[in-house]
Amino acid sequence: MSEENRTNAPEEELTQEDINSLKKIRMDKLEELKAKGKNPFEITKYDVTASCAEAKAQYEKLEAELKSQAGEDEEKLKELLEANRITVSVAGRVMSRRLMGKASFFDLRDKSDKVQVYLRMNEIGKEEFDDYKKGDIGDIVGIEGFVFRTKMGEISIHAQKFVLLSKSLLPLPEKWHGLKDQDTRYRQRYTDLICNPEVKDTFIKRSQIISSIRRYLDRQGFMEVETPMLVSNAGGAAARPFETHYNALDEDVKLRISLELYLKRLIVGGLERVYEIGRVFRNEGVDARHNPEFTLMELYQAYTDYYGMMDLTENMFRHVAQEVCGTTCVPYGDVMIDLGKPFERMTMIDAVKKYSGVDFSQVATTEEAKALADEHHIEYEARHKRGDILNLFFEEYVEEHLIQPTFIMDHPIEISPLTKKKPENPDYVERFELFITGREMCNAYSELNDPIDQRERFAAQEEALKQGDEEANHTDEDFLRALEIGMPPTGGIGYGIDRLVMLLTNSPAIRDVLLFPTMKPLDGVKKEIGVNSEAAKAPDTPKAEPEKIDFSNVKIEPLFEEFVDFETFSKSDFRAVKVKECEAVPKSKKLLKFVLDDGTGTDRVILSGIHEYYEPEELVGKTCIAITNLPPRPMMGIDSCGMLISAVHEENGREGLNLLMVDDRIPAGAKLY
Repeated sequence: MSEENRTNAPEEELTQEDINSLKKIRMDKLEELKAKGKNPFEITKYDVTASCAEAKAQYEKLEAELKSQAGEDEEKLKELLEANRITVSVAGRVMSRRLMGKASFFDLRDKSDKVQVYLRMNEIGKEEFDDYKKGDIGDIVGIEGFVFRTKMGEISIHAQKFVLLSKSLLPLPEKWHGLKDQDTRYRQRYTDLICNPEVKDTFIKRSQIISSIRRYLDRQGFMEVETPMLVSNAGGAAARPFETHYNALDEDVKLRISLELYLKRLIVGGLERVYEIGRVFRNEGVDARHNPEFTLMELYQAYTDYYGMMDLTENMFRHVAQEVCGTTCVPYGDVMIDLGKPFERMTMIDAVKKYSGVDFSQVATTEEAKALADEHHIEYEARHKRGDILNLFFEEYVEEHLIQPTFIMDHPIEISPLTKKKPENPDYVERFELFITGREMCNAYSELNDPIDQRERFAAQEEALKQGDEEANHTDEDFLRALEIGMPPTGGIGYGIDRLVMLLTNSPAIRDVLLFPTMKPLDGVKKEIGVNSEAAKAPDTPKAEPEKIDFSNVKIEPLFEEFVDFETFSKSDFRAVKVKECEAVPKSKKLLKFVLDDGTGTDRVILSGIHEYYEPEELVGKTCIAITNLPPRPMMGIDSCGMLISAVHEENGREGLNLLMVDDRIPAGAKLY
């Protein structure tokens, strides 16, 4: 089958050998064109007079006007259309084509839309038509001709001039679905945009959403600013930063995790309404809702509080939805989200009481809170206090129920180091989070402007850091100095732009709204984009010797002195399991959720607290060992059905862990004896 007609045949997945063969054919065609003095890559510009969508719209408008003149006379309408032809010059990519002897139809797609093009040899010339026939799907071409409607009723362009603008040397994908291809779509977004118009629509809408936000805030008197990305002290949020080194100053610096502390300095400086939309970077795992670099918007307004931020947020979300989507009711999954109704407002204590039955207003001490957590099988850390455990209850029992827009207010002070205390109840702060579809959409405060209180909060953060909390903040002395100069009462808020785009485009995962999401390299460091490729290595590079591991500082637990009888040991069912899926558990720093093939045909879910040692992506596809006959254990609202086996040791005073992974040739469900 000739390549030009592949799209008319049943889809067949191309092998790498097929792709290499097709590339060779296309390279030969390019060389032939060069020999004829028609190298497309020497063309520097092409005058486009209309997009595909504009061409069709112009014709429809003309046709409607001429129909009113012709009335019911079809022949008169035909004569009028021929006398008033619309000539256009369009350019785009060839997506499919049909050859019919000395004529051909093909589909041309540009940013706006797709249009059918009709060519005839006797109009464009034999030589040009022969060049066209040797072209391929994926080529970028320019067309000049007039717009008409075919007998089948499709608005098309009758080509009078044809020019090849760029040669496609690789074939477009034939098969574009399934898990394997989903991964490829993220890695090769350029191909995804070509093959899936709905993906292009998502990113066009993303741009429109950000523009709409800017217009709304500009009308509210806010000023857009830019603040540093490379910082000495990454503060303003609970997150682990990326670290790098600034050679010129011989200084270790970090990529920002938040925009907050610099924007507040501007409030101190008298810029009373400021906002920034920018990238922030958090050294965390990748899952459906998280990417290590993402777009954050933060804004700060002097002389207002968190209630002012609620009003602004509600009005802005409503404005953006109406302007971009044309409605305030938007579909997300199986539900319709109503942004037109007043958003519900609920304190965290009331929300936990409503959905768990536990009233934290009656819990006075950390000990009481921990006892309740034990009773409800909620995991916590030794350093956690009463407010931390209230938040764990909220994450466990409440979040999943917050589908329609809901403001959760008045968080415990333990989880809000930069927020003003409630004057009537200093154990809580003036803070809210907006939840939609069970996801946090933004986070807002009545900002702390007391430098004495702020210093005490920073001290508590330093202590948490010493106790192992890698997401705690260091003290920022310059920020404290700014507060000592004096900051007015201020409301502040941070929005996850990516999550808002997910909501308004009905996208299930953050990768669907990021043009180039973070992906683990398939084979070596960035091998897929040509870095560290085998071809770049010297042919005589000696093979690396096996890694020599120093175990001199390793300590292992003493062996058990008690004997276990064989019958007792045999009751533990050890099985080989294949990791089908792995993701971080939301709101948990430690837990990974595994979906496993245990050989039974039914997926098994196991949660394991090993996120400190592994990222989810690197474990997918691995063969591990699990105990499969332990009773289900609820963890973060999920039943963990078994336990993955790890090897634990101590090295230089720190616990080390290695998940036990075995040869992939071992089938799922194989029992260990």
